[in-house]
Amino acid sequence: MHGNGFNHKASDRLLKMPGKLDRGPVEFNSRVAPHTGEVMGAATTHVVSVPPTMSIIGAAQTMTTCGFRRLPVTDPGTGRMRGIVTASDIVNLLGGGDKQNLVTVKHGGNLLAALNESVREIMSGQYLSLRTTQTIADALDLILERKIGGLPIVDGDETLLGIITERDVLRLLETGPSPLNVEDVMTTSLHVTTPDATLGGATKEMNRCRFRRLPVVSDEVLFGFITSTDIVRYLGTGEVFERLITGDMSELTTLPVRTLMKGELVTTTPEVPIDTAARLMRERRIGALPVIEDSRLIGLVTEFDLVRAYAEVKG
Repeated sequence: MHGNGFNHKASDRLLKMPGKLDRGPVEFNSRVAPHTGEVMGAATTHVVSVPPTMSIIGAAQTMTTCGFRRLPVTDPGTGRMRGIVTASDIVNLLGGGDKQNLVTVKHGGNLLAALNESVREIMSGQYLSLRTTQTIADALDLILERKIGGLPIVDGDETLLGIITERDVLRLLETGPSPLNVEDVMTTSLHVTTPDATLGGATKEMNRCRFRRLPVVSDEVLFGFITSTDIVRYLGTGEVFERLITGDMSELTTLPVRTLMKGELVTTTPEVPIDTAARLMRERRIGALPVIEDSRLIGLVTEFDLVRAYAEVKG
């Protein structure tokens, strides 16, 4: 969600109100490469991965339990990478992306049948990765250039050895006070939705614009956010099954967005130093903060924004 010019109607008069907190056989791989590079020192080596045969609903449950937005898909036993499945892939399945054909075409609109398909049906087989000998700078370049939230780390046989995320890189870059404030790095061009908008409409917008989150506005008031993690959690906790009667896709896509919104809305202000914002995100385990000034929403600052800002300052 990046751009300049706050150009969407009503968004410049939003008030802050309580909303929600922006929070995503399993194998735990923990291996040490014989010759590691700098990137391995920052990576998570206790990696949660899933086999290609795991069901889509099983992957959603794993993301929800572990609090992850992405899962490497690996061959059982060997640990070799087969692909990546992300929260955005699941949103794509539900929201008019190319993966929705699995529901609408193959299963005639039956969501329950589609969710029981194997994760290989929606995973990305083409993925970017790092080698164990590469550096933090290599990871930073890929994250910023390709706007990727996380990268698996593999050896020459494509065996999964670790994963590094934008949050890991941000932790390394955030080594002291920065001359920049939130207003210097925040995104000001925001797309918004409403609490009564349908989930199908919101997921289509997220797919179209490749957003992880949308601000939710009611009567020009910021009510909260709907995120890809919220959607995965709705599936992964089983809450969705309490509402499905026939199992048809429309029973989910016609739900109002407010159905999925829970928790507390955490905000910041434009004059806050970016190191303070980064610390708040880390402590609350959230990926973005709405920026409020004089009771108005004026922007959004994300982990990606902070990674880019720190990189430019240190570069």
